[in-house]
Amino acid sequence: MAAASPPAEAAVEEESLLSQPLLQQHEEQHHTLRRSASNTTSQLAIVGSNLCAIESLDYEIMENALFKQDWRNNRKIQIFQYIFMKWTFCFLIGLLVSLVGFFNNLAVENIAGLKFVVTSDMMLARRFVAAFAIFSSSNFALTLFASLITAFIAPECAGSGIPEVKAYLNGVDAPAIFSLRTLLVKIIGSISAVSSSLNVGKAGPMVHTGACIAAILGQGGSKKYGLTWKWLRFFKNDRDRRDLVTCGSAAGIAAAFRAPVGGVLFALEEMASWWRSALLWRAFFTAAIVAIVLRALIDVCLSGKCGLFGKGGLIMYDVTSADIPYHLWDVPPVILLGVVGGILGSLYNSLLEKVLRIYNLINEKGTFFKIILACCISICTSCLLFGLPWIASCRPCPLDPSEPCPTIGRSGNYKKFQCAPGHYNDLASLFFNTNDDAIKNLFSKNTDAEFQHSSMLIFFVTCFFLSIFSYGIVAPTGLFVPVIVTGASYGRLVGMLVGSRSTLNHGLFAVLGSASLLGGSMRMTVSLCVIILELTNNLLLLPLIMLVLLISKTVADAFNGNIYDLIMRSKGFPYLEAHAEPYMRQLTVGDVVTGPLQLFQGIEKVANIVHVLKTTGHNGFPVVDVPPFSEAPVLMILQRRVWEMETGLKI
Repeated sequence: MAAASPPAEAAVEEESLLSQPLLQQHEEQHHTLRRSASNTTSQLAIVGSNLCAIESLDYEIMENALFKQDWRNNRKIQIFQYIFMKWTFCFLIGLLVSLVGFFNNLAVENIAGLKFVVTSDMMLARRFVAAFAIFSSSNFALTLFASLITAFIAPECAGSGIPEVKAYLNGVDAPAIFSLRTLLVKIIGSISAVSSSLNVGKAGPMVHTGACIAAILGQGGSKKYGLTWKWLRFFKNDRDRRDLVTCGSAAGIAAAFRAPVGGVLFALEEMASWWRSALLWRAFFTAAIVAIVLRALIDVCLSGKCGLFGKGGLIMYDVTSADIPYHLWDVPPVILLGVVGGILGSLYNSLLEKVLRIYNLINEKGTFFKIILACCISICTSCLLFGLPWIASCRPCPLDPSEPCPTIGRSGNYKKFQCAPGHYNDLASLFFNTNDDAIKNLFSKNTDAEFQHSSMLIFFVTCFFLSIFSYGIVAPTGLFVPVIVTGASYGRLVGMLVGSRSTLNHGLFAVLGSASLLGGSMRMTVSLCVIILELTNNLLLLPLIMLVLLISKTVADAFNGNIYDLIMRSKGFPYLEAHAEPYMRQLTVGDVVTGPLQLFQGIEKVANIVHVLKTTGHNGFPVVDVPPFSEAPVLMILQRRVWEMETGLKI
């Protein structure tokens, strides 16, 4: 048989790379990777944008003799102190996450607002080239800054962080995902990335930020920074830290959307693998603190003391009147919305997974290529956001607009852009805004005649692909808000096509479209339903949102999994499901053990134990007690941390 030609071989090799998981590509291209000395026997996974060794966590309490004796010696005041500190930490998590969330929105609204104001002034003076130069260069600088600090200071911050936090709550520990350095870069990088007009969100980074704050508070002190108070020793275990991280992830969603109940349900439905009633109370308390603090801070901003901030970001979207009339004949379009949303959501997940594989091939070439990729995405985004509104025709302002028309400043439903006085550009009203203001424009009521069919179609297609290509860059980026924007444009387009055949206004269709695409992509139901209700502040939407979410999730489940599970699996994080697959019942320990097994006898020399602990990186070792030391062979487990605690030796 003739040998294949070099181009054919290259094509086959590229095809195989694009069909492999990200972790497998890393391992094949980095088989000479030097693992850290402390984790020579660990599994590898992609954390953020770097390949790292990961370890398993032990969330079970080791009730050995030392543990029982320690608790017997505790007085009531010490037990009360332990419980009191748990609630105090929850309060501090809620307070700090709400302050960070408010600061994020304040910074984004003012940075992006200043950029849009200066660009609009140039447009008003008919200096279009200068306007594009300012717009694109500011976006480029912000993206470059976010990618530089992420690539060189904390590569763990790349992406949303939700897959990493979810894996941690399932029992997988990755290095530096909750460090102080990661926290600072996540906050600053997220502000820069969202302000740069990239089609990325803030909700995912806020979940990671909340988890970082909780983990830092609950890590039991730090010898490096001199924080070794005696009362922090109660929290030197994985279980308490896991509970605090769960509360932090709930607080992150609560701060991103001002949805406290939705945040708790998000942590329960999507993030946490272990849940109990005591944790529910603490998570609810944490989210309540977030809601109270944000409400107080927003009241200050509504008085005009926060610069350009005040009409977007954390403000709830006003979408409908108090009374929403809908009838039986409105249900078929809503069902269609859910079915198509499920198909689009599964397509979105599939395309995003493939794009991440392509990006991984680029990122493998080095840090320089990661930054170049981010900058190229920024340039393409700026060209699309500034260039596409020129396609749309200018429309005359309505006779009785609900706000000034045209809008020359930063926010508003009627952007002037290049139009003559008394006219507005409907496509610029969506593109030339932050994502929050675009959502508000799409959700707004009494605006059925504001947008053209062609403009809505262009906006939907552009957002759909920009959100896919923007996610994998080396910067803190989220998926929640881009999916909401894309779904809202899709829903509003369906509402425009249905027209007068439905009594639902186009703003309601936009809300339902967001719900359908969220359900199709993220596969959550209860938490998404509550988050959308808290965003729109209208309980009358509940039946329609429930129907759309159920249909879209059911349809999408027939094609692939939810987006966070796909990303987590591609990165190589081992995720332990609640129920084992049927074939696992036939597996033995020997089927899953790799490498030379380090085995201890029931009676072992200390020197042997120390040698094994020094030469391995994992934490659990089988201990076999055989006759004559026991009546029958007994298998036990020696854990590194338990041995260090009992002996006082740190290996």
